[in-house]
Amino acid sequence: MNKLALVFLLIVVQGCAQKTYVVELEKLAKFPSKLKEVSGLEVTKDGKIWVIEDSGNKDKIYRVDKKGDIKESLKIDHAKNVDWEDLTMDTEGNLYIGDFGNNKNAREDLVIYKVTKDEMGKKEPNSDKIEFSYPQQTNFPPEKDSLYFDTEGFFHLNDYLYIFTKNRTRPYSGKTLMYRVPDKKGEYEAEFLGDLFLCGDQDHCSVTSADISPDGKTIALLSYGYIFLLTDFTAPDFTKASIEVIDLQTDTQIESVCFYDDKTLLVADEENKHGGRKLYQYRFR
Repeated sequence: MNKLALVFLLIVVQGCAQKTYVVELEKLAKFPSKLKEVSGLEVTKDGKIWVIEDSGNKDKIYRVDKKGDIKESLKIDHAKNVDWEDLTMDTEGNLYIGDFGNNKNAREDLVIYKVTKDEMGKKEPNSDKIEFSYPQQTNFPPEKDSLYFDTEGFFHLNDYLYIFTKNRTRPYSGKTLMYRVPDKKGEYEAEFLGDLFLCGDQDHCSVTSADISPDGKTIALLSYGYIFLLTDFTAPDFTKASIEVIDLQTDTQIESVCFYDDKTLLVADEENKHGGRKLYQYRFR
């Protein structure tokens, strides 16, 4: 069997293992005009919702309610918003800001800012840097068929931050690369965990956000129009996970997902010509 045929067979087998469901998101609120580009959101144990915006916006995190109203804003000290793309939180209440947006795959200053639980109670919280690089990337930028190193999604699990890259390859391969780094201040070469084929549509299948359920049993990977729910995995190997595809039937620029509880997701989109700047909810089985 030649290489092209083998790749096609692997994609077909992976695709056959996926179940697709068509749903409609429940609209909760519209964000104020001040929050046009929400790129990440996270929920604390006591139900507080924090959001960030991406490149070109302030070095701030914002606490909002389910009506979309801003209740609090905190400027993060020792942190610069080059391209903040996702938020996550550990079980102790420490917040992590992913400054790893890399549209052109040319950045060499990728960093995750850690804001400890104690700092979160201050008016201008300090942050620690978790700096990292991808061992597979040797050119900045790489060739078009190797544009795997933009990143918009990650989550925390068992002392590690798990990273899912955003695929910009041409021709489009449909894969996300998976890595992890320790959740402690330092400089790291990210540990490569493998790749995962999601789907072959370059407009709808690249990861824009990620989260894991509080019980650790379900991973949600968001893309432009789809949610991929991963189950039946044992970390750090997600390559054999069962994948359920949720078609959201939307053309807005969906950028953020997080678990509100084990069976409820919050989703946010940026404002574009199709609408957006909204907070949504999706409950699944």
